[in-house]
Amino acid sequence: MAPGAAASPPVTPTTPVAPGITVPRGNIVQAGTGDSAGAGVAPAAVPQPGVNPAAAQPKPAIPSELGVRCVAEAPTPWHKASAPMVRATEIAGLDVASLGSGSDSGSGTGLMSGSANLMALLPVPSARGVAAAAIAATQVGKPYEWGGTGPNAWDCSGLVQWAYRMVGIALPRTTWQQAAAGSAVPFMSMMPGDVVVLNDDGSHEGIYIGLGQVLNAYDYGVGVVTTPLKNFDIYAIRRFF
Repeated sequence: MAPGAAASPPVTPTTPVAPGITVPRGNIVQAGTGDSAGAGVAPAAVPQPGVNPAAAQPKPAIPSELGVRCVAEAPTPWHKASAPMVRATEIAGLDVASLGSGSDSGSGTGLMSGSANLMALLPVPSARGVAAAAIAATQVGKPYEWGGTGPNAWDCSGLVQWAYRMVGIALPRTTWQQAAAGSAVPFMSMMPGDVVVLNDDGSHEGIYIGLGQVLNAYDYGVGVVTTPLKNFDIYAIRRFF
């Protein structure tokens, strides 16, 4: 280094997860162990989403529009619903103009929204969904907070809602509301940028970023990390165009 030259700031190593999406090393929760890749230190235990280790301190009640844990009843998960999910093999029999949701706000109707639903059956990512995933990845390492909507702390649906708002897509606030918005995606067609609502009761969610990983505001003591999707039950997969 030349005399008097300013020292370069340290570069945080990053891990590529999908094209255009990288996360800092040390913020990827490994399957089944809670280890952080590259960090070399495993926490004693990784809490399950929705469980606050500091249970002795009661959480304040917050309005339902601000938190994902205030909905008394959740809708039936798609994989348990009585009506079968539409698969790619059934496209030929669909009336495109009669299909429902699929607009930016998840409430569109008619031909355009029907086309979005058809696109969601295919393994073709939403460009804005991929951009939202990349934006959400910039928050890796920030803490979890119940009802948190940023910028300093997040809950799971608050992070997803914010990331999509940054790319011009308005999502509803709670996990259950988001599970009913956009276009339903079959598991085999899931792509980076899709919103994945998790747990049997739909109480958690994140954004799929490829390679079997979901980016999510996990819980207290863990914060915003990437977690193996296989660690969760899948409640719904939604795509927004």
